[in-house]
Amino acid sequence: MGKKVHVYETDVTNGIYLKEKEPLFFRADKKGNEGQEDSILNVYDQVKYQEILGFGGAFTEASAVNFTKLTDEQKEEVLNAYFDTENGIGYNFCRTTINSCDFSTEMYSYDDTPEDYELKDFSINRDKRDLIPMILASQEKAEDMLIYASPWSPPAWMKTNGKMNKGGSLRKECQEAWARYTAKYLQEYEKEGIRIWGVTIQNEAKAAQGWESCIYEAGEERDFVTGYLKPAYERAGVGDRKVFFWDHNKERVVDRCIETMCNDRARAAFDGVAVHWYSGDHFSALSVAHDLFPDKLIIATEACKGKDRKYAYASGEKYAHDIIGDLNNWVSAWTDWNMLLDETGGPDHWTDEQLDFEHVREEMEKLNLKPDYKDEKFLDFLAKVRIWIGESPIMSHHDEKKIVYASSYYYVGHFSKFIKRGAKRIGSSIYTNQLEVCAFLNPNGEKVAVVINSTNDTKKVSLRYMGELADYMLQPHSIVTFVY
Repeated sequence: MGKKVHVYETDVTNGIYLKEKEPLFFRADKKGNEGQEDSILNVYDQVKYQEILGFGGAFTEASAVNFTKLTDEQKEEVLNAYFDTENGIGYNFCRTTINSCDFSTEMYSYDDTPEDYELKDFSINRDKRDLIPMILASQEKAEDMLIYASPWSPPAWMKTNGKMNKGGSLRKECQEAWARYTAKYLQEYEKEGIRIWGVTIQNEAKAAQGWESCIYEAGEERDFVTGYLKPAYERAGVGDRKVFFWDHNKERVVDRCIETMCNDRARAAFDGVAVHWYSGDHFSALSVAHDLFPDKLIIATEACKGKDRKYAYASGEKYAHDIIGDLNNWVSAWTDWNMLLDETGGPDHWTDEQLDFEHVREEMEKLNLKPDYKDEKFLDFLAKVRIWIGESPIMSHHDEKKIVYASSYYYVGHFSKFIKRGAKRIGSSIYTNQLEVCAFLNPNGEKVAVVINSTNDTKKVSLRYMGELADYMLQPHSIVTFVY
């Protein structure tokens, strides 16, 4: 009997969630004698690519408010589920926000005093209510946690449009103050026991949203960092923090890289580029960006999906597809969005604005509907008018006092639980484009291969490594991790 292969499977349709199955055992590959050619999944550890930093989600105010409402027992469950490496899925690379974001209960900054260039009124006291306690609790479970922070908008008084939402840009006369502001944020968080590993300059730097947003052209982002942010960080003693640009969708990542890192000074100022998933796959664009700037990190910093009431596996499959596509194209870390939303997909301060659109309000009145997230007719109406209700991998249903796990939790776990920090992506190939695969070599020598079957059919795979084979049948709409 050959070497053992540990098998972990999620098959939501049949109620199997990140379960260890009976192990497989390698046998000799008799090269053409067994009809295996049409089911091969190859793993090649002769070639190594990027090093993996980790996986995680975002500490938003929404997640933290929901966390605060949980019982002590539920808090422990959520912390273990996300951050424990044995009983959970081992999150260790997480995001948080500088100032408010769309998933805050309202718009706020740490200094709302107009023209306070000296930042005399700067305070992170609001974050001490819910956000900081949740982060500190997570750090007790994940001692190797890396946290990075992103602003959705500077304070309104620093903006050209005088408000935190609907775009606008950073006022030129506020660049130095905004750089010191974010440096002060890093200092104040460190005093609370939270060392921020890195920052992105601006969440979705090209988007003028109905919620907090701020526009940076590539040259503006580059010149702000080289002329103001990096010097401010050096003076504040936080010059070793990682700095990422763009923090937006993949379809323009190559252009943004070329424009932003157009000279030696700019290339020295940035550690890498951050990307989201909202404009489609564009995975090969990541490889182009890597080939142009091979010494820079690529991190995936946000992904989220609305609830799918028809297919329980839908969010999980979408997550896994994106993770595999990203990792196979030089992404070193992958971070989900909110970690803990309630049954309404909140709290937030922008879905209410959506419901206040005149035509939506009129239609609700005609149908005699009220905002009731347990009412199937209301939920059908929201889908019809394309109002999005967010889903996080773990949901807190406060009225029913229960914790609910979406399929995305288990699908992400197939990566985050088994691919360790310091792992190197290695080569892989598979016989059909109906299956997707990625493979890694962990620091301890373990090989990890993750495969998803998003079809309606059972698919056979023959894991092949160093002249040996091990067969497995992938169920429809399932994901499997092989560890050996």
